[in-house]
Amino acid sequence: MTITDHIPSWKKLSLFAVTWPIFIDSVLRMMLGTVDVFMLSRISDKTTGAVGLANEIIFFCILMFGFVGIGTSVAVSQYIGAGREKEASRISALAITINLIFGIIVSIVLVSFGEPLLRLMNLSPEQIGIASHYLKIIGGFIWIEALSYAVSSVIRSSGHTKSVMFVTLGVNVIHMTGNYLLIFGNLGFPQWGVTGAAISTVVSRLLGIVVLFVILYRRIPAPIRRKDYVTWNGSYVKQIMSVGLPAAGEHLSWQSQYLMIMSFVNMIGLTALNTHVYVMNVSNYFMALAMAIGAGTEIIVGQMVGAGEMKAAYQRLMKSVRISFVLTLVIVGTAAIFRHEMIGMFTKDPDIIAAGAGIFLLSIVLEPGRTFNIVIINSLRAAGDARFPVLMGVLSMWGVSVPLAYFLGVHLEIGLLGVWIAFAVDEWLRGVIMLLRWRSRAWEKKALVKPVSTVETAIGA
Repeated sequence: MTITDHIPSWKKLSLFAVTWPIFIDSVLRMMLGTVDVFMLSRISDKTTGAVGLANEIIFFCILMFGFVGIGTSVAVSQYIGAGREKEASRISALAITINLIFGIIVSIVLVSFGEPLLRLMNLSPEQIGIASHYLKIIGGFIWIEALSYAVSSVIRSSGHTKSVMFVTLGVNVIHMTGNYLLIFGNLGFPQWGVTGAAISTVVSRLLGIVVLFVILYRRIPAPIRRKDYVTWNGSYVKQIMSVGLPAAGEHLSWQSQYLMIMSFVNMIGLTALNTHVYVMNVSNYFMALAMAIGAGTEIIVGQMVGAGEMKAAYQRLMKSVRISFVLTLVIVGTAAIFRHEMIGMFTKDPDIIAAGAGIFLLSIVLEPGRTFNIVIINSLRAAGDARFPVLMGVLSMWGVSVPLAYFLGVHLEIGLLGVWIAFAVDEWLRGVIMLLRWRSRAWEKKALVKPVSTVETAIGA
């Protein structure tokens, strides 16, 4: 036994080493949707708006797959931190099976009811046809993303964030190449347009999940047995769901209120819709760093909580919040300087460029507030305190964001800028509430597992 074997797992992890691969991975994952929007914008703004809205529904489904992934990540992190690696592997296998079943159900729903759902969102008949076709292809294979989310969560929780990053990089290269060949019919391939973009996405994701499974078996601390995938353990399921279901509730609330607000944007007009789609595709990258720091902090805090190191966990989160806040300001401030050029990459329409530039200026205020949410909520979940964020989230989103977006954007006719002001108010309100919750230390009593030494002492007694 070496000296490093005595070092707790969380002490072997540095925030930078864990976070930068997650940051790159997050950016690359976002590029999967952005590449489709960017390349299809060469066809027409109408096509872009339709595919962009279909991607919102797909993103909603992927967020829902995350409820098992988040619960698994927290449980696996705490088990590893507690020195209980075999149990971490058992719970990982069960989570993968649960997400696969969930993914298949979602695929069936999207193929069967995708078009009726799109009709609720005030699209033109032509756009509904485009979006529905795209959604059926992507949606029919969305179960691949469900598997990917679960497997990636397990690998990351073990601290191997770099491996997931390289897989996502490969998926993006294949996807962009496929788009180049199949959207425009280059190098003798058929010119399939929207269909080509969808097929390229599915094939790249399928190849990615194969590689992720290979990495899973090489990186996880204790081997997964075949029977672990089909062995039902009520205790493990309860631990996953105790974190995952509240997280799913928060994601469901956020995405449903977002889709509601998207219907307001459609009421404002086609220019507002296209502007929103373009700005969101850029704004997602503003969030990427905070998301990465939040996810990296979650892994470390989860292992600290599993080891019973509550003071270290508290200090780790507070430091991460300061880092992410400053970096977000720097990134958004820099982007605001080049706001016209950024929107100009997608369209030459002067009305869209002017509206999008105004939204980018507002992001200097909005994004730091969102940072509080992303980083602190991740750590609250890592500690097992998952119910409070969803309760506050539902109250703020539906009590503040939705009515304020309608009032400012539609009723007062401020337009898309009014909608984004509502987003900013909601993010800051929830961010401050989450910070107060962390400082209260109520989360210290929510741990899912006990350190192995504690378990052994209890057995001995």
